[in-house]
Formats: sequence, structure tokens, C-alpha cells
Amino acid sequence: MTALVRLRLDISYDGSDFAGWARQPNQRTVQGVIEDALARMLRLDPPPMLTVAGRTDAGVHARGQVAHLVVPVAAYSAINGTMPRRLAGLLPPDVRVWRVSIAPEGFDARFSALSRRYVYRVCDNPFGVEPLRRHDVLWHPRPLNLGLMNEAARRLVGENDFAAYCRRREGATTIRELLRYEWARDDRDPHLALATVEADAFCHSMVRALVGALLMVGDGRREVEWPAQVLAARVRDSGVNVAPAHGLSLEEIRYPEAESLARRAQETRRVRTLNATAAAAADQPAPPGGAAPRPGA
Repeated sequence: MTALVRLRLDISYDGSDFAGWARQPNQRTVQGVIEDALARMLRLDPPPMLTVAGRTDAGVHARGQVAHLVVPVAAYSAINGTMPRRLAGLLPPDVRVWRVSIAPEGFDARFSALSRRYVYRVCDNPFGVEPLRRHDVLWHPRPLNLGLMNEAARRLVGENDFAAYCRRREGATTIRELLRYEWARDDRDPHLALATVEADAFCHSMVRALVGALLMVGDGRREVEWPAQVLAARVRDSGVNVAPAHGLSLEEIRYPEAESLARRAQETRRVRTLNATAAAAADQPAPPGGAAPRPGA
């Protein structure tokens, strides 16, 4: 039997020229680029497969992405301590692996995660975005009232069925716990608004849909109560505009202490439903269970 070791990779990338994280035929993806570089460095065929914490969509960036892979001990030992430097010579300039470490027992980049934190950047300067930031900041030509946006955001925090803000996948649950959603101005640029969105997991397009809804509140096109009304309806609302991908960046994946990693992974895999009390409070029946939460946005 070949001895194996599980490795944790800490990754960042500019998503502008990637068709998202997940490997796809005839597409340039973050997963594909990194796996191919690892295969060359470790001399493995087929390439090792990465499991990622947050499966980002096309155009979305990352500063704090985390992934794991399992490789033969012999292949890792041959280059132990030099993997980030070697990968820097193999990877294109729009993706970097900053750290490679042996994962603690029970670690799963996806299922052990406690939360994912994203930041969405919006500029409401009427003259446009600073040219050097055009790839990671959305230009919104209408002035934004962050006070109203934060009032609306507070009504969305908590464990809810976010079906109204997700692109549904057959058999998958849309129940998530939104831990934090708040807007603030950048200290160095009064026209730059930052949305911090943190949840235990996200379903497809959830972050960008939440941002799109709040932009409509901030510029006066919708009332403060509207995003929560959309949430309560639990159906996709055509009035919610999904914000463009390029303003979004995955900033951080948070994990429990080492001794709780395996337990957290087991908890995350369980079928998820809203509890009866929450369903009764919403005056709607509890939804059926579904697949484990998708970690991306």
C-alpha cells in the first residue's frame, strides 16, 4: 500500500481570466491550472485532485482560498519545504499558492469550515472607478445610502431558507446561516463601499444576489423592507439583480481548532432543514431536506 499524506494549500487568485474554480473541459479554471502545476512538480499522472473550501464562480477573486489534496508521502518528501517556491515558477501570475502544510487529522477544506467571508467592493463616484481597481471594484453611478443598506441587511442575518437569493440545484438545500452582512466606507476612499458577507456556506450566486438587492435599497429604487420580503417568499425574484462577479473576493475561510475538525466535517454533511419553530414563525411549513450546502458563491 502506498503511504499518503493530506496537504492544505492556502491560495489567492485574480479571477478575471478564469472560468471559475472548478475544472471544466476546454476552459481555463483555477483548479485546473493548480492541479496541472502540482502534477508536474510532484510527477504524478493523473494530476492530484483538489477539494476546495469555496467554489468560486467565473470572474470572482480570492485572497483567502483553502484547498486540500492527498498525495504519496514519497512525492511530498522529495520536495518538502520548497513547494510554494517551486509552484511560483510553474503557475501563471494570476494565481499563487502561498502556503503548503500537512493538514491536521480530520481536516477537510470544504466540510470542516465554520464559515466563509466574502467582500464585495462598489464605487459610487459619479466619474467612475480608479482605473487600477477596475478589475475588482464595481462602478455604481448612483449615490448609495449605507445607513439604509445596513438596516435592510440586518433583517437578513440568521438561519433562513435563501431560495430567493440562490440559483437552485436539484436535490440541494438552500438553507444557510448568514452570520454577518454589513456595509462600510473605505477609510481611504469615501466613494468606495465594502460589503462584508459571512455565512457558514453559500449557495450558487447567493452573495452577488444579496449585494444586488441591497444596491437597489441604497440608491432608492427599493424600500428597506423589500429584501426581507423577498427572502420570506422563498422563491427566486426577478426583481433581484445579481451583481457582477468582478467586485467579489473570497477573503477568509474559518476553521475550528484541530481537535474539532472531524466533528465539524461530520456535522456539515448532515441533511439540513429549518427547525419547526423557525418554520412556524414564518407561517410556512418546514422545507424538505437536501444535499450538503454548496460552499461557493
